[in-house]
Amino acid sequence: MTVSAPLLVPGLKTLAPDYSAILCDVWGVLHNGVTAFAAAHDALSRYRAETGGKVVLITNAPRPAQEIRPQLARLGVPETAYDDIVTSGDVTRELLSAQTGKTVLHIGPDRDLPIYEGLGLTFGEDASADVISCTGLVDDETETPDDYRARLQELVDRSVPMICANPDIVVERGDKLIWCAGALARLHEDLGGEVSILGKPHAPIYDAAVNRLVQLGVEPLDRSRVLCIGDGLPTDIRGAVSQDLDVFFVTAGIHAADFGPVDEPEEGRIRSRLAEEGLTVRAAIPRLSW
Repeated sequence: MTVSAPLLVPGLKTLAPDYSAILCDVWGVLHNGVTAFAAAHDALSRYRAETGGKVVLITNAPRPAQEIRPQLARLGVPETAYDDIVTSGDVTRELLSAQTGKTVLHIGPDRDLPIYEGLGLTFGEDASADVISCTGLVDDETETPDDYRARLQELVDRSVPMICANPDIVVERGDKLIWCAGALARLHEDLGGEVSILGKPHAPIYDAAVNRLVQLGVEPLDRSRVLCIGDGLPTDIRGAVSQDLDVFFVTAGIHAADFGPVDEPEEGRIRSRLAEEGLTVRAAIPRLSW
């Protein structure tokens, strides 16, 4: 991968001719959990219409893709912006399906329960659990990971492993940062527990997304012509780089405070942070637009 000069570009149109497909993050790029970003979904819609390229949304949401479509519609993201969706929930279901016969402890809100539909799992409480399935904090508006420390320590002491369905540490919800399942997975690991994660930045979700592109007709697939768009350095950016995929970095997401004025980020700060993280990107933009 190469870094363009300058790093900051005016819009996706600058890069679009070089790519036949896009893997685009959702939360932080297309919406903030409260409202959709019109310029962002317009950019993807225009990319599809003007280049014929395919767009697969790739998200660490701990729910199946069919649950995400109506959520996007409610927020204002039209289906013209994408061809398909691959979620962390989708790839995690395969691992969860192998837990048949074990007692599963679900940690997370009830809205994430669709991830278990049709898997035939047996659920129980902490004392009887053989494995933890973590989709998030039960009440992510008021709780913090530290509220789970004692509980997780007891589970770690019994060698109960965790399957994390959402690797994100935090996401934006409106103007707030909300803790996600990845924060509990990190704590579980810090306490000495075993954790399995399949979403971004790990390979399984990218393999699933690339396979989906092939199913959509992007074949033969040339990975040098697949562009990943995201705002999270530890998930979106690191994951794409680890898969040798080019990256378009949206800076006004969860790292917005790190680069100066949100809508006029300082390129030097972006380059320094990327260097510190050992990451390279094709280009950057404050907010996704055409």
